[in-house]
Amino acid sequence: MAKYQIYMIRHGKTWFNKYNKMQGWSDTPLAPEGLEGAKLAAKALKDVDFDLAFSSDARRAIDTCKLIVDENKNKEQLNPTKLMEFREQFYGYFEGMNSSEAWFIVGQPHGETNFGDILTKYGLDATRDFMKAADPFHDAENAEEYWTRINRGFKKIDEVAKDGDKVLLVSHGTTIRSITERFGGGKFDLTQSPKNSSLTLLERDNGVNTVTKYSQILD
Repeated sequence: MAKYQIYMIRHGKTWFNKYNKMQGWSDTPLAPEGLEGAKLAAKALKDVDFDLAFSSDARRAIDTCKLIVDENKNKEQLNPTKLMEFREQFYGYFEGMNSSEAWFIVGQPHGETNFGDILTKYGLDATRDFMKAADPFHDAENAEEYWTRINRGFKKIDEVAKDGDKVLLVSHGTTIRSITERFGGGKFDLTQSPKNSSLTLLERDNGVNTVTKYSQILD
């Protein structure tokens, strides 16, 4: 394996982001302000010497990735690849629901009424387990299912990345926050999700992840 950097970018703002709805494997297009935010990120990253480019297979991530690649100095050499492993968390029955309502239902059995309080008291992995338990179909991903998928994604990047590479990866808010919680060494304030079109920087050294920057606004 190699030592390389992953520039994790959250996709631009979508209509479901704007309306505060649960958006995991469901997908809505970039809203006008999301397009503008992604274009600003693309300009900020245009001189980064990217060797590889990836996105999740959600349209909002694919479109954001294309905007960044099309502006990049290495655009002729970059061929963006979709990795379903870096999709957002799957919310199952709660997909598309008003976020506050969904987290009220999920948190009630544990004495909490909102996502922030669940997160503070129990952590992100517990929010996944609680959601799967609350899902009447039990389709939502629990922590074990989620991390099995994410870890498979990192191994796929390992197969093609070389020492010193700079890798673009456009993914999602909860996914980037989860990776930061697990690999950030407690150095970052995770009470807020990373901003749309923001940068979170991860160093991967022979399979070991370290997040060095979280939710940096690019403009």
